Amino acid sequence: MPTIRVASSAGPYDVVCAEDALPRAAALVARLGESSGTFFLSSPRVWRYCGKALAVKLPGGSGRRPILFGDQEAAKNLATVEKIVRQLVTAGADRHAILAAVGGGVVGDVAGFAAATYLRGVRFVHIPTTLVAQVDSAIGGKTGVNLPEGKNLVGAFYPPKLVIADPGVLRTLPHREYRSGVYEVVKYGVIADEKLFEFLERRMDAVLRRDPAALAWIIPRCVAIKARVVGADERESGLRQILNFGHTLGHALEAATKYRRFLHGEAIGWGMIAATMMAVGVGHLNDSDATRIIRLVTSVGPLPALGNIRAAQLRTILAGDKKARGGRVLWVLPRRIGKTEWGIEVPWPVVVRAFEGLAGIAGRARLG
Repeated sequence: MPTIRVASSAGPYDVVCAEDALPRAAALVARLGESSGTFFLSSPRVWRYCGKALAVKLPGGSGRRPILFGDQEAAKNLATVEKIVRQLVTAGADRHAILAAVGGGVVGDVAGFAAATYLRGVRFVHIPTTLVAQVDSAIGGKTGVNLPEGKNLVGAFYPPKLVIADPGVLRTLPHREYRSGVYEVVKYGVIADEKLFEFLERRMDAVLRRDPAALAWIIPRCVAIKARVVGADERESGLRQILNFGHTLGHALEAATKYRRFLHGEAIGWGMIAATMMAVGVGHLNDSDATRIIRLVTSVGPLPALGNIRAAQLRTILAGDKKARGGRVLWVLPRRIGKTEWGIEVPWPVVVRAFEGLAGIAGRARLG
């Protein structure tokens, strides 16, 4: 069973990546030591598919009602966190409890923030059920919720004690949500792994049809990249910023549309294309690599239309991004495939040209 260890300030934890990981969840959680019970946090639709089977296996899970909440970005807010922690109080969760998040990135981010703050911190386990969560959001300890002014502006660094990533659960994922995760896989190829990028160029069809062999190759590889990056820079003071490739503009697109138009990976897809065009505009990237990056992003599938979003509308949102410095927006730009730089200030006219240039790509990347 492929297991990748992640270093963190709170102690190392394992990410178990295997097709048969979920049936072994009870044994894996038992290694964390004694607890007063497992409290499940999930969404209604995810719980219908895989929650009940987990509940009867994990200690204290059977007979206890899960805490369910919406897994859309619009529900990723402080009001949801308050509802969760109040339900934990009512259910009798104490400091020896384990909170287990069963779901995608939204569930993991919200549940992780609840775990970080409830009773000043209780043990937390990720059981990611989406591709984006398995390769990205469940690893690294970032938790948080959105404000109307921007994405993830309230949160904490709170590493889990265990991540159980079973690709088998991806079979029931709606195709659009699955493709949303593939954009994050593309991100890893651009920022740190030329071999992964080349594999995706050759085998995108296999990845999109969820071929088990393809998933068994790409998921541990992405996890290993993130483990290496966050192990070196847990608090995002340097290297970890490369993981934000495509996210600066992507988060702004999500906020500008009130988190209702784009799935997270789709917004990141647009953000990666724009950042690639900016990199060409400031002389950081050659045309050949830029073409390959844009071609690979668009090969994942159709992206939602940008609609009437304007660059001027995004400028205020970008200035309020948590990665901005004194209102200065700092970008992550590719230098070449597999090599990325962070903390790059891009002149606003170049940003505008890149954003407006997305219209030329939208025709072949738009949802039908």
